[in-house]
Amino acid sequence: MMAGLDRRTLMDSPRDAAVAERRRHSQRKAAHQAAPRPVLRIVAPADLDPGDLKNPALYINRELSWLEFNQRVLDQALDASHPLLERVKFLAIAAANLDEFFMIRIATTQKNLREGIEDVAPDGYNTQQQLEAMRSHALRMLQELAACWDRLRPLLGAEHITLLDPDGWTPQVREYLNSYFSRGICPVLTPLAFDPGHPFPLISNLSKNFAVVVRHGGRTKFARVKVPDVLPRFIPVPESLSPSKGLTFVFLEDVIRANIHELFPGTQVKGIHLFRIIRDADLEIEQAEADDLLETVETSLKQLRHGAIALVQVDSDMPARVLNILVENFGIDDDVVVRTSDRLGFGDWMQLTKIHRPELKDPPFSPPFLWGADEEPEVIFDQLRYQDQLVHHPYQSFASVEGFLRAAVKDPHVVALKMTLYRIGPNSPLIDLLIEAAEAGKQVAVLVELKARFDERNNIIWARQLESHGIHVVYGFPDIKTHAKLCLVVRQEPDGIQMYVHTGTGNYNPETAKVYTDFGLFTADRDIVADVSEIFNYLTGYSNQKEFRSLLVAPVQLRTRLSELIARETEHARAGREARIIIKVNSITDDQMIRILYKASQAGVSLDLLVRGICSLRPAVPGVSDNIRVRSIVGRFLEHTRIYWFKNGGHEEMYIGSADLMERNLDRRVETLMPIRDPDIVEQLRDVVLASYLRDTDRAMVLDSTGRYARPEAASDGFNAQDFLLKHYSESHND
Repeated sequence: MMAGLDRRTLMDSPRDAAVAERRRHSQRKAAHQAAPRPVLRIVAPADLDPGDLKNPALYINRELSWLEFNQRVLDQALDASHPLLERVKFLAIAAANLDEFFMIRIATTQKNLREGIEDVAPDGYNTQQQLEAMRSHALRMLQELAACWDRLRPLLGAEHITLLDPDGWTPQVREYLNSYFSRGICPVLTPLAFDPGHPFPLISNLSKNFAVVVRHGGRTKFARVKVPDVLPRFIPVPESLSPSKGLTFVFLEDVIRANIHELFPGTQVKGIHLFRIIRDADLEIEQAEADDLLETVETSLKQLRHGAIALVQVDSDMPARVLNILVENFGIDDDVVVRTSDRLGFGDWMQLTKIHRPELKDPPFSPPFLWGADEEPEVIFDQLRYQDQLVHHPYQSFASVEGFLRAAVKDPHVVALKMTLYRIGPNSPLIDLLIEAAEAGKQVAVLVELKARFDERNNIIWARQLESHGIHVVYGFPDIKTHAKLCLVVRQEPDGIQMYVHTGTGNYNPETAKVYTDFGLFTADRDIVADVSEIFNYLTGYSNQKEFRSLLVAPVQLRTRLSELIARETEHARAGREARIIIKVNSITDDQMIRILYKASQAGVSLDLLVRGICSLRPAVPGVSDNIRVRSIVGRFLEHTRIYWFKNGGHEEMYIGSADLMERNLDRRVETLMPIRDPDIVEQLRDVVLASYLRDTDRAMVLDSTGRYARPEAASDGFNAQDFLLKHYSESHND
């Protein structure tokens, strides 16, 4: 609360007890900062003990590695080889990613610091040092987002897509926008006063707001007006009024600012200042309190509306007295406040990618599919009974997955369906198919993971809809997430019960399947389907099963089995046999697994790691990781496939699945890695897919021992793996 006139006016006033407490907190932080910051460097080989694999110098900070990944995304927006609206898309993605970084990673580290949780990372950072480094780099990236927009904006103008600032509004445009405000914006706005009769309003996460200073009743007072996110950020101007050719847009916040006096008739508007906040959005479930998981998640979601604030962005010209109102009522330290003259919320720029200008976008393509919508169920199941099938999205259509489930629904011989759902997406056809199956009398059981981050509300809605149709729905476990992607079909056949499985590296989401690269495997392998059946028993009932026939399952034995597979390759190298490992994942952060990989390198194992995002492992360190190469590919599609390949002395083994080499995937999630046993599929994944990624010189970035990424040596052909795979699958289908 603010001291002074009614404790809610804009007059200068002494800080209250809450402010004094924040000062004490700042003093405690200063004392905490006195600890020397570790020097994170690669020591000279003579100084390095190859046996000390816990040396902090051998690890890249997880959070800074993530920011490096987001920089690679932002670099795509700066890359002129991408069509212009695709570059705008990458800007929006990088901005949304950074918002999430504040909401989850920075907010969680802030919370740990407040609660006195001291967590020294493998790279040597303590909690305070970690938070400082994260903020410093993230704030710099906010500036880089704005600088990127400054470069893209004139390029759009050259293509007759103009974003008009108020100083470019002609009288005719201004008159039109004033009318547009009265008709289409003003009725949606709600000014909220802040005085003894009106408490400081709740400011929602990611919202843009105006702090409005008005002269009312002889006093200077404060009000808040939210920029509604239900309205488009970019307002089109009729071509007949536009001072430019082609499409012209103005910013929603500019139109509100220019007309905000309409909300305060009879008063004098003294100041209008835009600000935006980012709150802690990390859902926490206390196992001891989770008697009803769905109810607990709903309660936690409500509490998140009041999550601690991780960032406040304000207009650069916001007066100190107005800023003090925000700071004191938010209960924040000054170090989470950033002044800026740039636009806020570049994630909204995704709206611009909806503009119909095909020549400014990637060329469309029609992905082939395994089975058509009208394929007879008998044909599909007969094929799978004798031969595994692999699909590679988005190069091959997600309609194949829908076709598999549709066949199970239509087939009178199918008696049961079981499925895990993590991120389903809006208007999913799979939900309708599951409901249709239940209404046809089949036994249907679905695990809906309520704790899938940012999809919690959607998943609650889906869970209730499925339950209303008599489907057996379970919500998973309070303390771990079910991240495995599994669909089990149980079919009554002449020789008895036969089971069929689909498993994937990505979600059952037809929308993300258009832009994420993922694998899906269809199989009737008896060991695999038996393992999947037992996993569903574990998910829906009670089970302490520790061993499986062929699957690697977290949190049961995935860590142990992966460690054994790497150790086996290490023994091959020590015995003088050729030893090689190729791993393609999203992230590598688990320090125990990193040490195992270091030991493999020291023994002479050749390791190629394709890591899209975070990589805490340092390659090419003499005596430690000489034999490890790390590359990241960021391109048109988001790399999401996970492959583990082991040469095994010529008896190769390959797995695909849902798990990365992160502690959460290995120990705190239900994950599966599925063996690939069909030799033709193994050859396809090894010699076509993995080989193309390792050959890429167009979108690949190579990690060096200092933690920096750089382009590989340019080849004459400028090989692009994603373009190659698009062509490969298209030609294979036509053949």
